[in-house]
Amino acid sequence: MPSFQIDKLNSILAKPLRSIMITEAQFQHELELIIQNGIREDIGPGDYSSLACIPATAMGRAQLLVKDTGIIAGVAFAQQVIQQVDSSLTTEVFIPDGTPVKPGDVVFHVSGPSQSILKAERLLLNSMQRMSAVATKTNQYVQLLEGTKTKILDTRKTTPGFRACEKWAVKIGGGENHRFALYDMIMLKDNHNDFAGGITAAITKTKDYLRQNQLDLKIIVEARNLAEIEEILQNEGVYRILIDNFNFDDTRKAVAMIGNTCLTESSGNINENTIREYAACGVDYISSGALTHSVYNMDLSLKAF
Repeated sequence: MPSFQIDKLNSILAKPLRSIMITEAQFQHELELIIQNGIREDIGPGDYSSLACIPATAMGRAQLLVKDTGIIAGVAFAQQVIQQVDSSLTTEVFIPDGTPVKPGDVVFHVSGPSQSILKAERLLLNSMQRMSAVATKTNQYVQLLEGTKTKILDTRKTTPGFRACEKWAVKIGGGENHRFALYDMIMLKDNHNDFAGGITAAITKTKDYLRQNQLDLKIIVEARNLAEIEEILQNEGVYRILIDNFNFDDTRKAVAMIGNTCLTESSGNINENTIREYAACGVDYISSGALTHSVYNMDLSLKAF
């Protein structure tokens, strides 16, 4: 890994890792895999378009132009991409991650071998366009929750192979990360409970499994109705109850029933029109797959100048 990435990674990852339950080394590895696979996918044996018409000795500059409105994200990741493609490339950043942007803004300049700039172009643009869209959507939800105690969470409904970047973008937009994957938190949903023989059976078996395998993982349990809330509360060791697809009245009742026993999370088709009222029910978290699965990429371009 280039020294630039090693030096910068601690500060880059500090923010997302505050709520992602994997280690810094694991998160770093995920980012490296994304970059390596992106380069393999896009460049393969060579960028023959550039090799055919641009001398290897040619030097150039390009600027990252914003053509949309939103929250910019992926700047630090783009720097990692650029360094991985060619460590002799240099960047000058004018607008950091998490900053509101508008059409005409210039986020950064990249300078160095022209062939290398063109190699990095599509991977960094695809990544930044997607990450900026996620950060923008997240920030919209964060603003809608302003003044409440409720925090917005992402889910595992991410783009295959790009999860680390999308969860990073959620943090850049002001949101919080749910579990990273199936291995860093227990989440007993309806199918788990049904297959295990019921909620109590699922919780009991899970606690036994964690103890036998010396695993220290938090347990979230999904409830489909108030009766299931009551049953969950009869079991110790639950970190958070997922109040799934409840209406407003039942959500308020569920929050009152749970009290301070554990944390609460609402989920299920919550959107811009309903999120504020669900927060007013008193839940600690609202999780939304829409942060990552229902966004439109921000329009960005990399132009020589």
